[in-house]
Amino acid sequence: MVANILTQNDIQRVDYKDVELLKQFVNPHGRIQGRKRTGLTAKQQRAVEEAIKRARFMGLLPYIQK
Repeated sequence: MVANILTQNDIQRVDYKDVELLKQFVNPHGRIQGRKRTGLTAKQQRAVEEAIKRARFMGLLPYIQK
């Protein structure tokens, strides 16, 4: 389980341009990990999901990985 990285590092806003942070919430196949695995609160999980989806749309993260 990934410890709550956002709380530990005092990150208030999740930015879609912070690709290295977002990669920690995506599994090797490119799918977004669930709350139980990430340890995020519901509000943080929604923010991470939105940022990942925006990063994918902008071409910063792949939709799927082989």
